[in-house]
Amino acid sequence: MNFGLIFDALLVLPSGIGLTLTLTVLSLTAGFLLSVPLAFARAFGRPSLSFTVLAYTYAFRGTPMLVQLFLLYYGLSQIEAVRASIFWVILRDPFWCALFTFSLNSAAHTTEILCRGLQSVPKGVVEAARALGLKRLQIARLVTFPIAFRISLPAYGNEIVGMIKGSSLASTVTLLEITGMARQMVSATFAPYEIFIVAGAIYLALTSTAVKATQILEQRLSTDGTPKQRRKARLRPALPDHEITTPVP
Repeated sequence: MNFGLIFDALLVLPSGIGLTLTLTVLSLTAGFLLSVPLAFARAFGRPSLSFTVLAYTYAFRGTPMLVQLFLLYYGLSQIEAVRASIFWVILRDPFWCALFTFSLNSAAHTTEILCRGLQSVPKGVVEAARALGLKRLQIARLVTFPIAFRISLPAYGNEIVGMIKGSSLASTVTLLEITGMARQMVSATFAPYEIFIVAGAIYLALTSTAVKATQILEQRLSTDGTPKQRRKARLRPALPDHEITTPVP
């Protein structure tokens, strides 16, 4: 093992972290914003609307994201109408193609995650909100969605980790994120072992940070009180038992 190459990779590959995080954060944000109305339509919409959303999520969840990226980046360029349209300014750029693909893929996964969360909300909570006079939109915004998000958070954490790792596919369309920088170094040094070990370690650090952040958010949103309150409850001594006496007549 060449430790000199490992040291060089430690200096070079972190320069791709910015693009990796940019693609990940933007795609997760766009995917989440798109998935919220789709999840409500999937869970509570008319059968025709729910089936349309299901078809979208089924197609994007059932096909590799690499194929989707290639279809968008290489496939659309073969259509003359696309090249002549105003959208070609965006679609010819690999960054926007990768971002668009990742966002649609993330939206499909997040839609199904939130849909399961929405369907898990107890009906009694919704009926109680209706009894209080809340309108349908208020119930969805103030009651149903917060509970569903708390239920769905562990699964959504997996989606965040998957998107961090999936962002490496952007290197296949010439973007120099972490994997792209690693491939560029490998082509110059012919030493894939040392360089990809460093790349894997960087991805491991990013995903570990995302997992830890998700766990902290779960604790913050826990209905059992804040972590500080739970620690105080564990350390608080139990109340002494009072001796029960019967008065003597």
